[in-house]
Amino acid sequence: MARAPKPSGRKRPTFESRLGRKTEHRTARQRLLVVCGAEVTERDYLQGLKAAARNPAVSVKIIERPKAPSQVVAHTAKLLEAADGDYDGAWCVLDVDQFTDIGRAVTDAGRNDIGLALSNPCFELWLLLHFTEHRSHAPTCTHLLPYLDKYVPGTYSKTDLDFRHYKETWREAARRAKGLAPEGSEPTTNPSTGMWRLALAIGGPE
Repeated sequence: MARAPKPSGRKRPTFESRLGRKTEHRTARQRLLVVCGAEVTERDYLQGLKAAARNPAVSVKIIERPKAPSQVVAHTAKLLEAADGDYDGAWCVLDVDQFTDIGRAVTDAGRNDIGLALSNPCFELWLLLHFTEHRSHAPTCTHLLPYLDKYVPGTYSKTDLDFRHYKETWREAARRAKGLAPEGSEPTTNPSTGMWRLALAIGGPE
């Protein structure tokens, strides 16, 4: 009579056990809503950053709402309420510029747990920090454009942003921006920008 082979002691993984391990190690992506308070420039930059970073830990929806800062925050709050939990966090990208409702925007954002990527005086400061330190007062956005023209091929245009000019240095911009002012003091500190927090949220920490 033939002898039955001795068991090796090794167990073959079942389909159920493999599936269980996959589920156990799967990490849910953080879902972010980003609302830009201006047209084109901020949207094009953020879409470029999202594509370049390819961060698997986040998914980002970017929309435009070219209104005053407090109106942008109010619109974002309505979107969050209507989404009913579809997002894990929300940001508004805003400029101080000549707006007079920044204080209200900050208060409403805090009340609704909305992050602010606020630039003083404008988003172009964040772009400039990709190339150099800039610590001198900038009374208006127009004041910064000649500086950007030194670094961006051709003439800088709000309607034709090419993210390739910023792709390699956005983390350096974040370091420079972080050193300009304490977090949350952007409404009263010129120059300053909170864009570095949003950039790291999308691109991921180093």
